[in-house]
Amino acid sequence: MMEPIPGESKKRVRAKPATKREMSQFHTDEYVDFLHRITPENAHQFSKEQSKYNVGDDCPIFDGLFEYCSISAGGSMEGAARLSRDKCDIAVNWAGGLHHAKKAEASGFCYVNDIVLGILELLRYHQRVLYIDIDVHHGDGVEEAFYTTDRVMTASFHKYGEFFPGTGEVRDNGIGKGKGYAVNVPLRDGITDENYRSIFQPVMTRIIDFYQPGAIVLQCGADSLSGDRLGSFNLSMRGHAACVQFIKSFNLPLLLLGGGGYTVKSVSRTWAYETGLAAGVELRGGKLLLAVWPKLTIGHAQ
Repeated sequence: MMEPIPGESKKRVRAKPATKREMSQFHTDEYVDFLHRITPENAHQFSKEQSKYNVGDDCPIFDGLFEYCSISAGGSMEGAARLSRDKCDIAVNWAGGLHHAKKAEASGFCYVNDIVLGILELLRYHQRVLYIDIDVHHGDGVEEAFYTTDRVMTASFHKYGEFFPGTGEVRDNGIGKGKGYAVNVPLRDGITDENYRSIFQPVMTRIIDFYQPGAIVLQCGADSLSGDRLGSFNLSMRGHAACVQFIKSFNLPLLLLGGGGYTVKSVSRTWAYETGLAAGVELRGGKLLLAVWPKLTIGHAQ
């Protein structure tokens, strides 16, 4: 189901929600079944499972939980599939980017790891996939999923020190075949646009030149923005978006995903601006300046 966005080369796609079977390409069958069955009404029947799967506290049970997971995962998988089949050059799923979820464990507001599922879809067509994470929190779930392989390289730029999830040191760089294919860049509180750019661009240039990926996944967590309720960086909207623009400049198939962000107005404004950048539409003073960008797919659900 596709609806045209003004301009022939841009489409908004209502992605098919991911099925239990599709989620089980990464997550265990038991964990997916638990997410499918539990509701606020019957949660008391699953007290043991909630403890086992780390559900509760920052990963609460709510009405529509499984539907939410299905929509998020389905959007990222659909975007990856369209990129791989040359139906678009850039795919966007702001409902995705849930980078903390593990194979059989919820974590940090994340239940199903749509990023891993999207990367697995890309790996069906591409020998090497690069994952980049600019959320203020370390992208631990994605790193862990691909820590022993050289087919996925992960690069995470995140807050240094005693901060959730407490992982992502420079020395953590993969094991076995994956040795050297996990890159962690811990950053100090208050980092500015200029300082972030001076680190991000040289590091990513070297990684892309070395790794030669067939496709890139960029998690655009907006909790790295200045003023975020949980973050502590000092990035402006344009500083954050500069990362998107820079990665786009390599002209590789690109999957843009959401992530954290707890000051809602800043998040929505930034992701709207970055959608514009992806589409070749620059937002200035509330006006749209349209430039041509071939084939953009934006995932959404209703």
